Amino acid sequence: MSGARLIWRKGLNYVMLSLTGVAAFGVVSVLFLILGYLIWNGGTSLSWNFLTQLPKPVGETGGGMANAIVGSLKLLFLAAVMGLPVGLLTGVYLAEFGGSTFPFIIRYTADLLYGVPSIVIGIFAYSLAVLPVKHFSALAGGVALGIMVIPITVRSTEEFLRAVPGSLREGAMALGASKWKTIATVVLPAASGGILTGMLLALARVAGETAPLLFTAFSNRFWSQGWGQPIASLPVMIYTYAIAPYDDWHRQAWAAGLVLLGLVLLSNLGARLILARPKVG
Repeated sequence: MSGARLIWRKGLNYVMLSLTGVAAFGVVSVLFLILGYLIWNGGTSLSWNFLTQLPKPVGETGGGMANAIVGSLKLLFLAAVMGLPVGLLTGVYLAEFGGSTFPFIIRYTADLLYGVPSIVIGIFAYSLAVLPVKHFSALAGGVALGIMVIPITVRSTEEFLRAVPGSLREGAMALGASKWKTIATVVLPAASGGILTGMLLALARVAGETAPLLFTAFSNRFWSQGWGQPIASLPVMIYTYAIAPYDDWHRQAWAAGLVLLGLVLLSNLGARLILARPKVG
C-alpha cells in the first residue's frame, strides 16, 4: 500500500471517529440538558409533601401529587396484566410455531400497531371501554396502555427467542421433552433476561403517554378507590398543571416531570442491568 493511500485511510478513519464521537456527545448532552433543566425547575418543588399529599384546591399553594404517582403505578400494573401476556404468547408463537404467511401478517400488524398515534389508540379504547359503561375508569386507562404494550413485547420476545441456540431445543427434545415443555423449561428460561428487558422497556415507553389517558382514565384530584373510577396519573397532571395560569402549579408540573423521568430512567436502568447480568450455568 502506498504512503499516500495509507495517509488517506488514516485521515478518513480519524474524521469518521471524530464525527461519531461528536454525534454520541450530542445525544448524551441532550439527555443531560433535559435532566438538568427538570432538576433546575422542579427540584425546588420536589419534597416529601409533594410525594405524600393530595393536590390543594385551586387558589391554594402547596400540596402534592401522591394520588397521581399511585395512579400511574396502578395504570402500569393494569397495562402489564392486560398487555404483557398477550405479547409474550404471540412472540412465542411467532418464534417457535410460526410458518410463513400468517406470522408475516401478525408481524406486519404488530409493526403497524406500534406506529399508530397514541391518541388514536385512546379513541379506540374510549369507544371500547368508556362508552359502554358511560364513565371513565382506571380499567379503561389500563386497556389503552395495554394495547400499546403489546407490539413492543411481541417483537422483543420473538427476537430474543430466536437468539436461543437451536441445539438447546434439539437436546431437550432428544431427551423426550414435548415441544411446549421444551419451550417452557429450556427456551424461555434461556431468553428470560432479554424478554424481561423488553417488557420493562415497553412499560417505560407507555409510562409517559398522556393522550390515551385523557380519553380513558381522565383524572381525579382525590384518591381513586378501586378500578372503576377516574384516576389521576402523572402525565395528565403535568399537562393540566402546565397549561394552568398558576405559578405554583407550573412549579409542581416541573417536579412531576422530574418524578416521571426518574421512574422511566430507573426502568431503563433496570432493563440494562437485567440484560447485562451473567448467565448462571
